[in-house]
Amino acid sequence: MNNNNKENKGSMGTIKTYKAGYEYLVAYKITMPIYDYTVVFCKRHWKLLSSQRTQDQMVQAARSGNTNIPEGNQQASLEGYIKLTGVNLASQEELLKDYLSFARQNKVQVWEKVRVEKNVRELGEIWEVIRKTPTLPDIPNFPDLPENLTHAVNLLITLVNQAIYLQKRLQASLEQKFVKEGGFRENLFAKRYAEKVRRETESTGGKRGKG
Repeated sequence: MNNNNKENKGSMGTIKTYKAGYEYLVAYKITMPIYDYTVVFCKRHWKLLSSQRTQDQMVQAARSGNTNIPEGNQQASLEGYIKLTGVNLASQEELLKDYLSFARQNKVQVWEKVRVEKNVRELGEIWEVIRKTPTLPDIPNFPDLPENLTHAVNLLITLVNQAIYLQKRLQASLEQKFVKEGGFRENLFAKRYAEKVRRETESTGGKRGKG
């Protein structure tokens, strides 16, 4: 488990707080506003969604996209981390399809990223919060989801696209690390083999036994 320490000084002296390694990943940090906004979006616009099932699926996909990186980071094996990052990525892609379907079904124009950056101020504010500190505070001060439906839909589509891009990069990085360093089982086998060699060497007085 990858943890990093921070020290907060209060009236009772220095208090150490622990942050898991995944909390420093932008690929994780961006999933928090996506999850929170999706919950708000589905509550606000439930009448425009195709069904209650669609609403539940969107919230679940957003939640899954927010939880699988932390779960993967806690895995003993790199293979497990890669697998859960893939699950996380699939959840984001599913959520993107739902927002695009919503836009199509409700005649909402989908904008290019440049237009979203120009017209939806919340996008820049969200990234300002994400980049301001190495990890997000317990209650990030993200702006409210825009009341304007077109702005809200395009903000979420843009955020989810950005999350997909970042998580593909994370997955590629983990896969490259796996190729270079090997997985948990491979490393465990190497350690067991090294221990076997050590014991054989000790038992033969420094000479390897045959067979």
